Amino acid sequence: MDIREIQSEKYNKALAEALKSIKEFEKPEWVDFVKTSVHKTRSTVEEDFWYKRSASILRQIYIKGIVGVERLRTRYGGRKDRGQRPPEFRKGAGKMIRLSLQQAEKAGFVEKVKTPKKSGRQLTETGKAFLESVASRGGK
Repeated sequence: MDIREIQSEKYNKALAEALKSIKEFEKPEWVDFVKTSVHKTRSTVEEDFWYKRSASILRQIYIKGIVGVERLRTRYGGRKDRGQRPPEFRKGAGKMIRLSLQQAEKAGFVEKVKTPKKSGRQLTETGKAFLESVASRGGK
């Protein structure tokens, strides 16, 4: 079954559960205390936030091909309420995305790529196989 055909919420939950069992994906101790972006008012209260965000990032890389940190920061950004002034868009936190990608690199799921037009990270064959196996067994 193709990952694009599965509802993203259900697939991300299944992938997050699968990522918990991989030793390279370790939740940093500071993640419960920091905001995910400048536009947020408070830090996240979800228990499995780190694994869900990592799962979402891996899914984005699967769908889009080569993806860099800046593109993912834009993806996870949002509208900043600036009081009396009109709201503006702000990018998401880069450290969380970068660390999640580094953990995926250690696990062998993604690799750095530099082409004349794009640079960033793409899934390896191991990563694609892992994501598709999660889709076939639990993402329905």
